[in-house]
Amino acid sequence: MSSSTVAVTDASFATDVLAAKGLVLVDFWAEWCGPCKAIGPALEEISAEFAGKLTVAKVNIDDNPQTPNDYAVTGIPTLILFKDGKPVSKKVGAAPKSVLKQWVADQV
Repeated sequence: MSSSTVAVTDASFATDVLAAKGLVLVDFWAEWCGPCKAIGPALEEISAEFAGKLTVAKVNIDDNPQTPNDYAVTGIPTLILFKDGKPVSKKVGAAPKSVLKQWVADQV
């Protein structure tokens, strides 16, 4: 199965997220973060369920320190929903898939 999430870097953030039309969920994460890995599969499923309406973008904070700094990411996982390039909602910490799905559905 191919990944339905997109890896985004500091260099590609403006193009992949800020210039994107519609809804983009940005997951700020790191390899060493247990809760980040725990919500990964749920984000993959949500990305598939909202295909065409939502893009799930993942920013590795260790490799890309600038973007998390720009959005005051102090803990991970931090999820920020962008709508037409503007942040509209933020969630910090792991949450069950049902909670994440409802959070996204409220913005679609």
